[in-house]
Amino acid sequence: MNAPVNPKKLIKGATGDWEVVIGMEIHAQVTSQAKLFSGASTAFGGDPNSHVSLVDAAMPGMLPVINEECVRQAIRTGLGLKAQINLKSTFDRKNYFYPDLPQGYQISQYKSPIVGEGEVIVDVPETSETITVRIERLHLEQDAGKSIHDLHPTLSFVDLNRSGVALMEIVSKPDLRSSDEARAYVTKLRTILRYLGTCDGDMDKGNLRADVNVSVRRPGEELGTRCEIKNVNSIRFIGQAIEYEARRQIAILEDGGVIEQETRLYDPGKGETRSMRSKEEAHDYRYFPDPDLLPLEFDQAYVDDLAQHLPELPDAKKARFMSDYGLSAYDASVLVAERASADFFEDVAKGRDGKAAANWIINELFGRLNKEGRDITETPVSAQQLGAIIELIGENVISGKIAKDLFEIVFTEGGDPREIVEKRGMKQVTDTGAIEKAIDAVIAANPDKVEQAKAKPTLLGWFVGQVMKQTGGKANPQAVNEILKSKLGIE
Repeated sequence: MNAPVNPKKLIKGATGDWEVVIGMEIHAQVTSQAKLFSGASTAFGGDPNSHVSLVDAAMPGMLPVINEECVRQAIRTGLGLKAQINLKSTFDRKNYFYPDLPQGYQISQYKSPIVGEGEVIVDVPETSETITVRIERLHLEQDAGKSIHDLHPTLSFVDLNRSGVALMEIVSKPDLRSSDEARAYVTKLRTILRYLGTCDGDMDKGNLRADVNVSVRRPGEELGTRCEIKNVNSIRFIGQAIEYEARRQIAILEDGGVIEQETRLYDPGKGETRSMRSKEEAHDYRYFPDPDLLPLEFDQAYVDDLAQHLPELPDAKKARFMSDYGLSAYDASVLVAERASADFFEDVAKGRDGKAAANWIINELFGRLNKEGRDITETPVSAQQLGAIIELIGENVISGKIAKDLFEIVFTEGGDPREIVEKRGMKQVTDTGAIEKAIDAVIAANPDKVEQAKAKPTLLGWFVGQVMKQTGGKANPQAVNEILKSKLGIE
């Protein structure tokens, strides 16, 4: 993508500036109960080799049968990526030997994938930029099993539970120019997949993994030789791997060396990439059409029906939150990052002040949950409880300060906010007579401050604080302000 080079994204080397160029291949496990070509379970955490059919184990004479749910999920993902859906695609055999690949080949899609070009719109928090990352293709393929090397001093074991599980490989164009952009892209893509329900995005379980292609070049020059970092399973590690690999390549080039195209692994313990195997320009996987599978064909009506039943996706939801609730782009982005957060916000904001709901969720609730290492699905404060707190503020029953105390009680002890306010005497004082009495006491005790406040009206805040102390934080702040101004003769 020949976009103007942003100087802020350049990496400074010993001999000048360098630009990093990043493309990504995301392997997303399809959400389905059965594997791509067999009826074996895809459940996580079973005993080794307990979710393996005769097809997955490549027993002689066993034929693959396509799982329609996996096809539907791939099409729905393509629609969510605003991508071209190919009504005819084919499955190929990608031939290579690996101990946990019983067939000796992987069934994948090569020249004719199920999904063609699309795009993802990405907000990059670190630079406040919005970028478009082009998607080159999405294809379906089977996952391999897992080799286990740490259970025996001299033997390796093979677990085929993952063998044959459906993956969507989502390949981007080399449109990313920094580790921040790469992390934001994977985060946004995972959000879209979760909204669609086509992949749970759980990187801890290996359900979303990234192969990261990194190269460097002088600004404006041709693309450099890339190295591929395989199977990175954390968004944080993706950023770290890119930073290390870019600087490694820059150091080699500045020292007069050349970059060898190769596959590398990221070691998070050491914070570095290391060589795994060299990779020639031409991949000799001897692809050929799988003779056991017919071309995959469906009509436009099938695609249209799936499109009609898609959920509201993050970009559309963000735009609606901004227009319907008057939220800022930032607040809307934070709330739509997870579908559960967006749903929680809508429950709180329904019939109430949307901006107040967003402020309370983002600042108070998220802040408290983060402190305890929880997410929105584990919140002890329900949408109804938070909505009641916002209502009590709007009705002038409690002040903002009392509301924070009330929130803390509800978070730690639970209960109905209205009942708590009644039982614990937390209502704010709106009786002007009582407020005046407190103000008179503060003024009488601080005659020197009164004169200073008349000369310097900014001292009014000090008086407000003293009155709030006097009333245990229960005085209505607006009434305190107005009466104080009148008593002190401040305009």
